[in-house]
Amino acid sequence: MESDGHPYAPPKYVMLSHNHGSLRPPPYRRNVPRYPSKRSSRSCCFKFLCCCYCFLLFFTLLLLFLTYLFYTKYKPQIPSYNVDSFSVKAFNMQPDMSLFTEFAVAVKAENPNEHIGFTYGEDSEITISYTGSNLCYGKLPAFHQPRKNTTIINISLAGTSPFGSGLQAALMENRHTGRIPLLVSVHAPVNVVLGDLKLRRLDVYVNCSLVIDNLSPNKKVRILSTKYDYSVGVV
Repeated sequence: MESDGHPYAPPKYVMLSHNHGSLRPPPYRRNVPRYPSKRSSRSCCFKFLCCCYCFLLFFTLLLLFLTYLFYTKYKPQIPSYNVDSFSVKAFNMQPDMSLFTEFAVAVKAENPNEHIGFTYGEDSEITISYTGSNLCYGKLPAFHQPRKNTTIINISLAGTSPFGSGLQAALMENRHTGRIPLLVSVHAPVNVVLGDLKLRRLDVYVNCSLVIDNLSPNKKVRILSTKYDYSVGVV
């Protein structure tokens, strides 16, 4: 086909679109939003839990190893306590029907450890009771007991208590048999000392079931039997 004497030449190229060959620009397309995968969040939580468990396992093994080294090197032993002597200074009925008692007790404390000492604090308590009634009270002196040491602790106890008919009857019966049961209860704050290092404080509880032959003032008292119970609490 010719126009004005010039042959018609087709264009070298034509821009086509996907819209059926139309030359109009394609319609606007929205991008679909992408949300984080649940699998990835679960994987992060799982990795965090694994790290926590690994750290806990490592800390536990380290603690067990240090405890093993401590016991292997220092060989700690529990100190022993025994009532060495018991004397009655006063056991008198008062005008108001109360009972005044005063006892003197000597306790032998033995520390068998070669590397460990003990420091006894001031806030101790000692109670002597008879058939559930507290008779008198006292305190341990504050002192330091070095390693491989035996110390005699002298304790004075005094107190006033109601002296009812039940207590009188039980005491008369025990005096007749010559076996008077007493309970000595001790609470003492104790610091373990390793070399020059004072470790954490412990609360030591000792109950001594004691049977003596008499409660007469200024008369020699024989200790017929003793039984000890120990417990330790960490502060």
